[in-house]
Amino acid sequence: MSEEVERTDDGHHIVVDGRKWRATNPNIPDPLRTELVRELMAARRAVKHSKGDDAAIAAARRRVGHAKVALGERGEPWWEPATEAGLRQRIESAIQALLRARNETSSICPSDAARIVGSPDWRPLMDTVRSVGSAMAGDGLIRITQAGEPIDDPSNTTGPLRYRLATEDS
Repeated sequence: MSEEVERTDDGHHIVVDGRKWRATNPNIPDPLRTELVRELMAARRAVKHSKGDDAAIAAARRRVGHAKVALGERGEPWWEPATEAGLRQRIESAIQALLRARNETSSICPSDAARIVGSPDWRPLMDTVRSVGSAMAGDGLIRITQAGEPIDDPSNTTGPLRYRLATEDS
């Protein structure tokens, strides 16, 4: 039996043991929210099990941060208009968290990140998502593919793209 969580009147926060915590953005589509929560829980377990390994703890905490920003629990409040920097941070976090929620051979569609950040009106965000994805690829964080083949310059491509985690063999 699931217990209902107490929320503030505006729905922006939940109340746990008398403390207010920012609520997850309710506009994130359920399947994507489920993936983000799964990644958040896996990242929290990684923090717990990385005792004594400072690099592993730092990496796990970054994963927690990405998942929480993607869910709207950190970063700029999801109910307020986003700044350009806040929007780009949330898109990058959504891409990072989704890719880690899936197995390392899986990919995501850029529209998944747009749906997380901008639902229900996510389509206008696609140019920004592609820009953030290109920057992440330039930094070596992700690979961009089309029809399974790596794309060097996504700004010159049309059609569907996919994002994958960058690996040593990519």
